[in-house]
Amino acid sequence: MDRMLKAARTSGSLNLSNRSLREVPNEVYRSLDAVGEGEKWWEAVELQKLILAHNNIELLKEDLKNLSLLTVLNVSHNKLAHLPAAIGELPMLKSLDVSFNLIPSIPEEIGSAASLVKFDCSNNQLKELPSSLGRCLDLSEIKASNNCITSIPEDLVNCSKLMKLDLEGNKLAVLSENLISSWTMLTELNASKNLLTGIPETIGSLSRLIRFDLHQNRISSIPSSIKGCSSLVEFYMGSYSHSLLSIHLDI
Repeated sequence: MDRMLKAARTSGSLNLSNRSLREVPNEVYRSLDAVGEGEKWWEAVELQKLILAHNNIELLKEDLKNLSLLTVLNVSHNKLAHLPAAIGELPMLKSLDVSFNLIPSIPEEIGSAASLVKFDCSNNQLKELPSSLGRCLDLSEIKASNNCITSIPEDLVNCSKLMKLDLEGNKLAVLSENLISSWTMLTELNASKNLLTGIPETIGSLSRLIRFDLHQNRISSIPSSIKGCSSLVEFYMGSYSHSLLSIHLDI
């Protein structure tokens, strides 16, 4: 462990995945403070990338805020039951992966991690996404599949750079017309295995959409506005795949 921490103070990257850890070593939270004998403190760099995936970690401490230059944090495949509010004190964070844990809610403080580009919270116990995500204006990818989410906060209308959105395996009954029309950069939208009964008329606003998956929902019709999805290559509804050509012919 000491050897890995020493290397991390040189590279700025620390990978502690698959080590059967039950907790994050305290030395990780105070990376630079732990500069050892024989190390040149002036050559040490702050931790920027921290991988803790595939362990048995149950808690992330508020001390996480000490890692203020962190750009990548991966704590997927652990036993986390919550995220600390300190997640919002990581202003440089671009990629956050908390998938495959036991998390029932994401703290609203995440909205202060304004540099966030990729967020993966899939395979948890979420009933909603925090509205504060709408303050993360650089978000391009959200993975929130296999949770219990019933609706998407309207605040995400501000996430105009969103390109990939995965909501598979939730409890969504509707896709907001307002949200759909605001995500004009979207190339992939997966809302399969939900409780949807219709497709928003504003779907035609997504001229860059390439893949649209709605299989295993309760949708019985396709709005003619889908013709506006001029880049669409893959479209799944029910148990069938439709080409854009067949959509034009069927309407």
